[in-house]
Amino acid sequence: MSKVKGFLTYPRKKNPERNPLTRTKDWEEYTLRHSEKDMKEQSARCMDCGTPFCHTGAEWGRSAIGCPINNLIPEFNELVYQGKWKQALARLDETNNFPEFTGRVCPAPCEGSCTLAINSDPVTIKSIENEIIERGFDNGWVQPEPPTHRTGKKVAIVGSGPAGLAAADQLNKAGHWVTVYERDDRAGGLLMYGIPNMKLEKETIERRVNLLKEEGIEFKLNTEIGVDISREQLTKDYDAVIVCTGAQQPRDLPIEKRESKGVHFAMDYLTSSTKALNDGSEFPISAEGKDVIVIGGGDTGADCVATALRQSCKSVVQFGKHPEQPKERTEDNPWPHFPLTFSLEYAYEEAYKKYKKDPREYEILTKRFETSDDGALKSLQTVQVKKELVDGKIVTKEIPGTEKEWDAQLVLIAIGFTGPEKDFLDQFNLKKTDRGLIWTDKSSYMTNQEGVFAAGDARRGQSLVVWAIREGREVAEECHSFLMNQHKAAYTG
Repeated sequence: MSKVKGFLTYPRKKNPERNPLTRTKDWEEYTLRHSEKDMKEQSARCMDCGTPFCHTGAEWGRSAIGCPINNLIPEFNELVYQGKWKQALARLDETNNFPEFTGRVCPAPCEGSCTLAINSDPVTIKSIENEIIERGFDNGWVQPEPPTHRTGKKVAIVGSGPAGLAAADQLNKAGHWVTVYERDDRAGGLLMYGIPNMKLEKETIERRVNLLKEEGIEFKLNTEIGVDISREQLTKDYDAVIVCTGAQQPRDLPIEKRESKGVHFAMDYLTSSTKALNDGSEFPISAEGKDVIVIGGGDTGADCVATALRQSCKSVVQFGKHPEQPKERTEDNPWPHFPLTFSLEYAYEEAYKKYKKDPREYEILTKRFETSDDGALKSLQTVQVKKELVDGKIVTKEIPGTEKEWDAQLVLIAIGFTGPEKDFLDQFNLKKTDRGLIWTDKSSYMTNQEGVFAAGDARRGQSLVVWAIREGREVAEECHSFLMNQHKAAYTG
């Protein structure tokens, strides 16, 4: 245990953040790093529980408990308290390929399952994790470690998001030759183009990708399967293929005048904004001087709010169909489940400081868009809704008399994703689940095509970066087993 009664001595202290009003004038990360003194005190709050739920990584019904990749949290907390940062990094590397990503963008299910969270504030696990890896880079402890031998086996990974990168890293460490195919101009997938710079600066991604290249992984960018290289050629050239394309098919909002000029999918907006920043060009979709409405209450919607603020929007509102979350856990959301409680995320704090109002509107349903004569969006119509239990099922009902018109010249649809793109699935003749995801054998991650595996959001559905890393690590293990058994069979024959 780091310090007896440390959790009673030191209060939780989250990472310092840049001023909400000034940080919206640039695209730099909004969080700052703790001092060494603060880190030591925060790690001292760890109780080294007999049963540390923080690293359990279990699923219970539709909820998750603890860290999906089973980070050895009490162990690295103890090492940080002792000032043994290099040893703490070694512990972290055992389970997490990319702590610089999870330490920035993960919602920290580990903290929700921290024993302190039963009746107090949890340990700041996420910020400690991020500080460990950043000190590793600062001090030159993170160096390329190419494998000492090669198996001769070749693996193609389609998609360079967190699942694809984790799988590539693990398989390369095992000695296989790994090539990652990415249709965009930069590697990173969701990390590069789905998460804005103020949460994850792109230099951080490129730093890791360059390291993976130095370790022997090949990246083929601007390369789309079925366009630049055929599926037949891919399966011919490689001993195994892993599909990590993500769940990129956005869920649409099929209402009146959906085709209006000014209505866009959230991911198109975020991607085009990041690409413009990378290239130093104009924003193809800009919120400047516009009334912006984001439809969808999740993290992607919050990132749209923050992006619109940095593009100098006139106003911004975010619609959600669910009621406002409670301040405390409810009976059906007990510890150690992830707490579904109210929080003021970075984007909402920024909007609040600028407009003196939380941008979120709850229990609201968009009915139709209104346009000017030239087809440009000018407003939208909504109605308030409530959920009721009818014949054992929860149904959403509109509340008469709550209709309202909102000015809007830019609407961003952020209501989730339905699964991987259908054209890609058809190319590989991959079997789908009832949810439209890639079907795999539960134990082996293999699809209905021998030697073709799938992992990440394409297999699991829209999820967290940390779950994608877990899927990438697990599919790599199964793919390695397949390749080596294949090798043994060939040798025996």
